[in-house]
Amino acid sequence: MKGAHVLVNTAVQLGVDVCFANPGTTEMPLVEAMDAIEGIRPVLGVFEGVCTGAADGFGRMAGRPAMVLLHLGPGLANGIANLHNARRARTPMFVVVGEHATWHRGYDPLLAMDIEALAGTFSGWQRTTARSGDIVRDVTEAVSLAGQGQVSTLILPYDLQLEEPPEGRADACSPACAPVDAGTIERAAARLKKAKLPVLVLGGKALQREGLLTAARIRAASGCDLLAETFPARMERGEGLPDVPRIQYLPEMAMDQLSRYDLLVFAGAVRPVSFFGYPNVPAQLVDEGSETLMLTEGGRDAGEVLEALAGELGAPSSAPEDTLARPARMDLPSGPLSGDKICVVLAALQPEGCIVVEEAITNSLLYHPLTAGSRPFTLLTLTGGSLGQGPPCAAGAAIACPDRQVISFQADGAALYTLQALWTQARERLNVITLICSNRSYDILRLELTRLGVFQPGPAATRLSDLSGVDWVRAGEGMGVPSVSVSTAEALARELSRALGEKGPRLIEMVL
Repeated sequence: MKGAHVLVNTAVQLGVDVCFANPGTTEMPLVEAMDAIEGIRPVLGVFEGVCTGAADGFGRMAGRPAMVLLHLGPGLANGIANLHNARRARTPMFVVVGEHATWHRGYDPLLAMDIEALAGTFSGWQRTTARSGDIVRDVTEAVSLAGQGQVSTLILPYDLQLEEPPEGRADACSPACAPVDAGTIERAAARLKKAKLPVLVLGGKALQREGLLTAARIRAASGCDLLAETFPARMERGEGLPDVPRIQYLPEMAMDQLSRYDLLVFAGAVRPVSFFGYPNVPAQLVDEGSETLMLTEGGRDAGEVLEALAGELGAPSSAPEDTLARPARMDLPSGPLSGDKICVVLAALQPEGCIVVEEAITNSLLYHPLTAGSRPFTLLTLTGGSLGQGPPCAAGAAIACPDRQVISFQADGAALYTLQALWTQARERLNVITLICSNRSYDILRLELTRLGVFQPGPAATRLSDLSGVDWVRAGEGMGVPSVSVSTAEALARELSRALGEKGPRLIEMVL
């Protein structure tokens, strides 16, 4: 069995069953190995950022790593933006990068790059396999550690893929979380009881269903408020769950939101900092006079920590009804579309159990508050701030959860970064509805210009924030996705309802 076959066989034994790939010459033995060894579904992305973004969406929803196969340093470089987002989301991911043959690297061939340096920017674990006999060990370590919520990157030279290594065995180690610290839990419970206005800030697994219900019990026992990190990797939302607002994006708004609390207890979340460094705006968004407690530092499981805290507080065994959101059905708006009207239509019509991938930027501000009483759904957001996450993340989520409807709520500018994901959605016949907020502008850049006192952009600024000229219907149909354009709330409601009743991908351009 060649080294490439050993890698694929080992990955299959460890539970990897999907590979998002954009391979080249140095990965051909691995491509052939996926034909020879059953168990891995190969999914082609015609841009590496689609592969890495799709693996991110898959990992967030499946809770286990997919494999990503990339071609040398340039291929990895093309995928790094969404690997950055995956790192911030703590997504389990197994990245394999083909490398030149060991004896060829010294000649500095045309595509040679420092792959190790690139991988170091996003990887929790990385290694270049030195001998074919190490492949089983390296793959096992990579996949096992990826399961802890990180990106593992294995760089495999071409010649080692062709060698026949000695037989090895894959013994996966179960990811282990650090034990709950009883002293920290006791201190947190005591401080929650004493504080005048405390808040429990949730992130990571604390935002999944069981974590949210436990947080509601803690709220009932302590009177604390609940907040979520600004950009959650995965958050359950809707009726029957507590309404948990997110920390605001703009630093001034976040500081105002957080300043009222004298105690902030973090579970699965980190201390919030300003997205950028602005003059006269503190980097740390928590008021210096407020006390903070971190419950999940050192790799502690957020769900276990919350359960322990609930027990220490003597919280009720189940979340009281008055702490949970009740069903809220909204009247549909009418007239020309706006960002707010789009949010209302989506919140009103999205089906129970759907997955919403939100990268609508400035047009989605109202969406989160509106969905407190929506039918229960899963929300995925832009964790690392690197644009172009939405379309591929939606594709990966659809592959992880083929029986659930995926809705990609998308800004037009961000969608252009990974437009090729539509092709993958069409080829794989994925149940993804893409909603494009077509304002033909980088509005977030115009917002940032106002910070500089520029309220009427000049010719250069206008050209660098103008996105006019994109025909989204033709773009979608050119990628194989049936597409329509709407400009009124009534038309959006009609077309979204129609798309929800059909299988396969759809695109709706929403002209603003």
